[in-house]
Amino acid sequence: MKVIGITGGIGSGKSTVSRIIYDLGARIIDADIITRQVTRKGEKAYNEIVEKFGPEVVKSDGSLDRSRLAQIVFNDERKRMMLNEITHKYVAEEIYNKLERMREVDKPEIVVLDVPLPVEKGFLDVVDEVWVVVADEEKRIKRVMERSGLTREEVVERIRAQMSNEDYKRIADVVIENNGSIEELEQKVVKLFIQRKTG
Repeated sequence: MKVIGITGGIGSGKSTVSRIIYDLGARIIDADIITRQVTRKGEKAYNEIVEKFGPEVVKSDGSLDRSRLAQIVFNDERKRMMLNEITHKYVAEEIYNKLERMREVDKPEIVVLDVPLPVEKGFLDVVDEVWVVVADEEKRIKRVMERSGLTREEVVERIRAQMSNEDYKRIADVVIENNGSIEELEQKVVKLFIQRKTG
């Protein structure tokens, strides 16, 4: 079982790359989905987050107010690190469990780990290689604004809060430039995927 880690900043197109590989037959483990699961009301990460950040991050129905939490952490490096510390350990635990089940039960040929932040535990320590998806900042800003309804300033703030393209490239075994059309991206990804299947 080969595990390919795919990462990249907001608006880079990493999730699109994961979807293309999924369509080619790979199994996907999406860290964003796992994060949502472990932060649901009553889960361990939820309880820790509410304990640390207080009732202002809880909606009237008791669920986590994700947009409020995002506002808080994007403007405060210390609080962002605190939130990451809480969520990462539970996300990593779930990733380890999923990979173990796949190795023992499903035995897929290729598994993709789709992760926005390339942490050591639960990503770098379990992947066979890292694919980094990068794009020019203007392209990223446009993509995120179109899909999220955020203002340009809000998107720029989120991009600046993440690792730079250069930081991402430093950990990459493969760098996928995504400044063109979806068709161009598909061609690149299909070629890489076939190489992994036959190599």
